[in-house]
Amino acid sequence: MSARTDTSTRPLPTGVDTRLPWWALALPVAAFGVLLMLIAGPGGAQATAGDTGVGRVLEQLQQTLAL
Repeated sequence: MSARTDTSTRPLPTGVDTRLPWWALALPVAAFGVLLMLIAGPGGAQATAGDTGVGRVLEQLQQTLAL
């Protein structure tokens, strides 16, 4: 004897939006693309001889975190 299965469909609740907004997919894709471009950037880049602003900021950050 087989069990009886319920074939009735339940109505979807009203007022609930199950779709994702466009940016919920676009932002992770854009972030992945930017990170991929940073990793795959030019391998032959050389450091400049002078002290740059970014270098000073990183040095200050390193000194602050070392305390």
